[in-house]
Amino acid sequence: MNTPVKSLAALRTRARRFAMQALYQWDLSGNNLKDIEVQFLQDEDFSKADKEYFHELLHQVPARLDEVEAAFSAYLDRPVQEMDPVERAVLRMATYELMARVDVPYRVVINESVNLAKKFGAEQAYKYINGVLDKAARSLRSSEYPAA
Repeated sequence: MNTPVKSLAALRTRARRFAMQALYQWDLSGNNLKDIEVQFLQDEDFSKADKEYFHELLHQVPARLDEVEAAFSAYLDRPVQEMDPVERAVLRMATYELMARVDVPYRVVINESVNLAKKFGAEQAYKYINGVLDKAARSLRSSEYPAA
């Protein structure tokens, strides 16, 4: 019974990685999301990725960008546009998940984001991502936090 859950987790981990990279590309290039999606689907191996989850993240984060950024910008020490583009892509994607994907536990969202920041971000970026998302999750997912 654990196998399907682990498989779904692994598929979503890979989907998040691709989505973060695609959102990074979109942010820097301004290219059309559909064109970016086609490129990723052609260039990357999606046999071990949740294609639908990738699609959702890639299209819903930009569609809800103002709402997503508003949910985490109060916890930043600088304006969103002055952030490192990798950190910005990770925070946007994770905040969207915290807002819209209540089926994914907040701890999973934070852990996956920290791992992406460790892999793709600056040396200490993961600590910053962790702190910002922890504060955002307390607000967005207050029902999941134990009573203080």
